[in-house]
Amino acid sequence: MASISYLTQFSLQKSRFSSLYKPQSATSGLRTSRQVISRTNHLEFSPNKIESFPAPVKFAGKSLGLSGLNHLLKHPEFCIAKAAAAAADAEGHEIEISNGLSKPSESFAQRFPALVTGFFFFTWYFLNVIFNILNKKVYNYFPYPFFVSVVHLLVGVVYCLVSWGVGLPKRAPIDKELLALLTPVAFCHALGHVMSNVSFAAVAVSFTHTIKALEPFFNAAASQFVLGHQIPFSLWLSLAPVVIGVSMASLTELSFNWIGFISAMISNIAFTYRSIYSKKAMTGMDSTNVYAYISIIALVFCLPPAIFIEGPQLMQYGFKDAIAKVGLNKFLSDLFWIGMFYHLYNQVATNTLERVAPLTHAVGNVLKRVFVIGFSIVVFGNRISTQTGIGTAIAIAGVAIYSLIKANIEEAKRKAAQTHAS
Repeated sequence: MASISYLTQFSLQKSRFSSLYKPQSATSGLRTSRQVISRTNHLEFSPNKIESFPAPVKFAGKSLGLSGLNHLLKHPEFCIAKAAAAAADAEGHEIEISNGLSKPSESFAQRFPALVTGFFFFTWYFLNVIFNILNKKVYNYFPYPFFVSVVHLLVGVVYCLVSWGVGLPKRAPIDKELLALLTPVAFCHALGHVMSNVSFAAVAVSFTHTIKALEPFFNAAASQFVLGHQIPFSLWLSLAPVVIGVSMASLTELSFNWIGFISAMISNIAFTYRSIYSKKAMTGMDSTNVYAYISIIALVFCLPPAIFIEGPQLMQYGFKDAIAKVGLNKFLSDLFWIGMFYHLYNQVATNTLERVAPLTHAVGNVLKRVFVIGFSIVVFGNRISTQTGIGTAIAIAGVAIYSLIKANIEEAKRKAAQTHAS
């Protein structure tokens, strides 16, 4: 039989062609794999908007089935100016279809990273301020810093154990080698934490934080004389305002006493050595698990002094006096919440600092101290002399300058290392 040629003319008008992109039967359905690549086999499409088509196209052939239409779509005269589709995979996640490729929809954190980071900073500051205020209020009627330090860590440890129990996060295994590395870190953490609380109980919160502004000075000294790292002269120079400011604030601080001052200084030294040992104990474990293990070990170190130093007083009249002043329910509630806020602000601080660059980290730390000092003065109505206020401002400014210089030096080292590696 002689072959017969048929000339078929198709005229395509502007249309939304909703049905073209809906799943159909095997015989009449049209596959759109050339237009869409998806993570799953099942897609449901919203109608495409096809804005322009060329003039009528002519083809010659025996028949126009599925292959014929595919040939039509591939013809150079058949063009689609703009096409976009939205799809949903089998898990219900929206996928943006653009230029033949699927793009998984971005989460809120991916679309607004600055907003999310700002929320983390706000939460960090808020929790820190609430902790310091509530902590000082407890000390006003229950001045037992060793016992309160144990409560802080105990609530945090219980929180970590519950989190591990539900798998958020999954507990990382620990061996003798890792335990040996974390024990010095935990000891310094325990000592610094207890001494900070001794200072908080003895003097105004604002004064303790002013003394603790000297921590960068101790860090620089330890790096230079203990670790043997050469500290740039510019860093040493930036620490001069910190020392001068703290000295000015201390000389005229109305709540000054030697117990509060010395304990805050010991806290600075302890946290400096904690930083040194932390660098030696760098592991592949995530920060949440590391902090949980440090809290558990630190709790073990804090229990003996709390029992032997404050235990007899607590059993004789400490607990009775506190309950008589505020009641049993409020007393227990205050102890629980200061422990919870202590753990949460430390955890959020860790999560926040993991999201930002060293420079932002440095500025955030300085602003946190400013927030705590300012709010504590307002809430407790602490009177400060003019010289104390000026000295505190100078010390904070010095910490800011030091932090900025150090962050820039670290960033330069990081870029140099990347350049050398590449």
